[in-house]
Amino acid sequence: MADSKIRVAIIGIGNCASALVQGVHFYNNAPDDAFIPGLMHTRLGRYHVRDIEFTAAFDIDSQKVGKDLSQAIFSGPNNTAKFAEVPHLGIPVHRGMTHDGLGKYLKEIIHKAPGPTDDIRGILQRTQTDVVINFLPVGSEMATKWYVEQILDAGCALVNGIPVFIGREAYWQGRFAERGLPVIGDDIKSQVGATILHRVLTRLFVDRGVRIDRTYQLNFGGNTDFLNMLERERLQSKKISKTNAVTSQIPYDLGDKNIHVGPSDYVPWLEDRKWCHIRMEGTTFGNVPLNLELKLEVWDSPNSAGVMIDAVRCAKIALDRGLSGALVEPSAYFMKSPPVQFTDDAAHENLEAYIRGERGTTLPPQA
Repeated sequence: MADSKIRVAIIGIGNCASALVQGVHFYNNAPDDAFIPGLMHTRLGRYHVRDIEFTAAFDIDSQKVGKDLSQAIFSGPNNTAKFAEVPHLGIPVHRGMTHDGLGKYLKEIIHKAPGPTDDIRGILQRTQTDVVINFLPVGSEMATKWYVEQILDAGCALVNGIPVFIGREAYWQGRFAERGLPVIGDDIKSQVGATILHRVLTRLFVDRGVRIDRTYQLNFGGNTDFLNMLERERLQSKKISKTNAVTSQIPYDLGDKNIHVGPSDYVPWLEDRKWCHIRMEGTTFGNVPLNLELKLEVWDSPNSAGVMIDAVRCAKIALDRGLSGALVEPSAYFMKSPPVQFTDDAAHENLEAYIRGERGTTLPPQA
C-alpha cells in the first residue's frame, strides 16, 4: 500500500510558495465532495489536499533562511494575498544555492543569508521527501540544473514550475528515467491566467475559421517575478515558453514579427497582482477584419497554487505506479512548455484518464 501522505520540499520561498502553503492549510478540512476553485478534484486519485506535508524548504534570502516555513512565506519582499493562518510547521528554511538565482534587480532588495549552502541532497533524503517543487526566479538556469542533480541523487520526483527546460528536454528525461523517477514540467500554467486565456482564444479563432494575422500579450505586475524580469537577459526562456504555448494551438506559421508574448514591466504598487492585455487581429469571411482586445486582472500566485497542488498529487501517483521520465499527461495540462503539446480539452481528457489509471505516457517510453 502506498504511503497516504505526500512529502513535499520547496525550492524558493517566494509568493508562489506562500500561496501554495496557505492553500494546503486553507482547504485542509474540505469534504471529499466539495468544490474547490482551482483544483481538478478535492481528492485526486487517493490523495486529499491535506495529504500534502511539507518536509523541507530552501532559499537564500537573509529574511527567510532560519525561519519556520510558516513565517518565511510572509517575510522578505513577498506580497501576495494572505488568505490563511498557517500554524507553526517545524520546517526551517535551509540555506540554498545561489548560482544565477539572484539577478541584478533582485540584489537590490534581497540580501544573501550568511554561511555555506546546506546539504540539499542529505536534507531531502533525511526528510524522506517524495516530491520537490522548483519555484526559483525566472532565468535561474544554472541554479535549477544544480538543484536537479541533488534531486536525482536524493531519489525524489520533480515538479518544475519555472521556464528552465527540464521536463521537455530529452537529456533530462533520460536522467530521470535512469533513476526511476518522474518529472512534470515545465513552467506552471495558472488556473485562468494570461497564457491559458490566450491559448483558448487562439483555439477559438482557429476552430471558427478566423485566420489569425497578428497577436500580442503584454503582462505587468508588482511582485519580484516582474522585477526580476526587468533584466531582459533572464527573459529568453520565459518568452519561448509563453510564445510556444500559444503558437502550438495555431496550425500555421504567423512569423516572428506577428506575435509578441511576454512580461512587459514592473509596477510596484500592484504587488502580487498581474494585469494582462491581449490583442488579436484576424481575417474573416470576405477578407473582413476581426479584432479582439481583452484585459485580465489576477492575483498572480494564488492563481497557480491550486494547479501546483494537483501537479504534486499527480507526481506522487506516478511514484506509486513506478512511472519514470517525463509525465506526458500531467505536463501537458499543468505546464506551458510540456514535452508534448495538446489542445486544452484533449489535455484535460487525457489527464483525467491518467488519474483513473487508464493512461500513463512517459518520455522516454517505459521499457
